[in-house]
Amino acid sequence: MGVIVVAAVGYFGASAYVYDQLSRADAECPGTAANDPTSFAVEGIDTVPYRMPAPQTATFPARGDPDIAIAAWWVRAASPDAPTVILVHGLDGCRRSGTNLLAAGMLHRHGISVLLIDLRDHGDSTIEDGRFAGGTDEYLDVLGAFDWLRAQGVPAARIGVLGFSLGAAVVMIAVGEEQGIAAVWADSSFADIRESIRDELIRTGYPTFLAEGGILVGRVLVGDDIAARSPLEATAKLNGRPIFLTMGSADERLSPRYLDTLVAGVRAAGGSVEAWRVEGAGHTQALTLHPDEYERRMAEFFGPALSGVPAASDKHPRTSTGPTSKRQGMPSSCSTRAASSRRPTLPPRCSWDA
Repeated sequence: MGVIVVAAVGYFGASAYVYDQLSRADAECPGTAANDPTSFAVEGIDTVPYRMPAPQTATFPARGDPDIAIAAWWVRAASPDAPTVILVHGLDGCRRSGTNLLAAGMLHRHGISVLLIDLRDHGDSTIEDGRFAGGTDEYLDVLGAFDWLRAQGVPAARIGVLGFSLGAAVVMIAVGEEQGIAAVWADSSFADIRESIRDELIRTGYPTFLAEGGILVGRVLVGDDIAARSPLEATAKLNGRPIFLTMGSADERLSPRYLDTLVAGVRAAGGSVEAWRVEGAGHTQALTLHPDEYERRMAEFFGPALSGVPAASDKHPRTSTGPTSKRQGMPSSCSTRAASSRRPTLPPRCSWDA
């Protein structure tokens, strides 16, 4: 009995250490203090064309939790009835992150209003415990943003969500829990949290048998049930709403196979999905490697999706292949990005098959 007790205590202790190391969130968002919608920097990108007007600063509660205050910027488009996309950053990021602002600027110049938020434990929002909960708490921050937009008079059918990395997982979960959100764009999301934890343990050199122990520690010591919801489960709750999934084939942070898993989840539920696997791109790099293509795809996705008019149902699920150039049969981004001056000169690398 003594050996069993010692082993159990040792396992819990090791699991607590791993949980502590891997669940921390950095609220400081380093290197972004000077960024705002009117002026921001992204390495290798001329951001001047994507600058936006001065934003409206807002603070609102997470849904169902008045003690969690979410800081946000709302940049309205010229048209008073323009749709709005809620943008959500990744782990250790914030609304001031350059790539977040770049994506916002792309949408804004296509007539779409943008609401950039800081998740809890990030940026200027409430620091709850300094840890992330795998989206199972943070999705309420997105739903708080949705509720705030509804209070401003934005129709639900005109509200979409977009997220990067952890933010992608968060918006996926949010869409699963709130049927009013009209469309979702997820860039580099994990699929199932347990699988993601095991992969992260391998990546960081810890034994995978600590995965379940880490989940238990989160529940017992912190109160975060990080396995309670997942992006994969959300794929069965779309009920025909538009979804766009993208990921780099060379993602070093999250396994590219998660894209396949999420696409399969949408299709298994009878839904349609647009998917873009970006050949050679690392974690969330599609935006900066192929900014013109990224912008075009976002505009073509969110424009119809947030029109407020139900889209005609598709008979077959879709995996987006993108328009091809008449020259050499290559995707248009591969034929046009080489001449662009907005990023470093890199060989065009694209693949559209998920």
